[in-house]
Amino acid sequence: MQLDLTSQRALVGGSTQGIGRAVAEELARLGATITLLARDETRLRQVAAALPTPQGQHHDFIVADFSSPEQLAERLHEYLAGHPEGFDILVNNTGGPAGGPILAAPAEAFRAAFEQHLVCNHLLVQAVAPAMQARRHGRIINIISTSVKVPLANLGVSNTIRGAVASWAKTLANELGGSGITVNNVLPGATITQRHTSLIQKKVEQTGQPAEEIEAAMLRQIPAGRFGQAEEVAQAVAFLASAAAGYINGTSVPVDGGRTGSL
Repeated sequence: MQLDLTSQRALVGGSTQGIGRAVAEELARLGATITLLARDETRLRQVAAALPTPQGQHHDFIVADFSSPEQLAERLHEYLAGHPEGFDILVNNTGGPAGGPILAAPAEAFRAAFEQHLVCNHLLVQAVAPAMQARRHGRIINIISTSVKVPLANLGVSNTIRGAVASWAKTLANELGGSGITVNNVLPGATITQRHTSLIQKKVEQTGQPAEEIEAAMLRQIPAGRFGQAEEVAQAVAFLASAAAGYINGTSVPVDGGRTGSL
């Protein structure tokens, strides 16, 4: 099986670093034209210029901050006014909420995370779905977390919001499936990214344990015996974005080395 995304246009959120950047690079390598979406214009320019162009693609970007849904909606509207063809692929991805026990989380943390994740995802889908429906083809892929299957310790806000996004996505898959649009979730496990590093550092500060001991304890929970790479998550996204995954809809795919304790 050869995956080919030539002529496909993809909008990738949170794409200046980590999993988002790896996804953008993988989709571009397979021939897609990428529109990056993040808040740092300098980094967006750098990443867009560095993306692969095997088909001579011209990649671009949208500057928007997911902490402001109103700004995101405005920037999307402006962009799509000049690009009425829209997108074939949407990858919803943004940084996760801060760690911590759920009882200690202020109510505002839930409101902010809900807007940053679910509301912004919803605005993105509302903006791109009409063109997908007109073509009767589209791929919507949400980067969430394995916590939608088994909640993770010390990630109270994240567990709550990620679960809401998963239920939203399943509902959306049911509604859009008849239009040739699939909606699926990729659930990264412990993956080497900036967030992975920051969560370990937070545990160091909370417990006083050395980072090496914390990492060793995490690795004992992973049957594969190692942390994942962002590129491995990106490859799962690329498959779901391809024609080969046309009959996969409304599901969540863990990419976690076997850590998640459920089917």
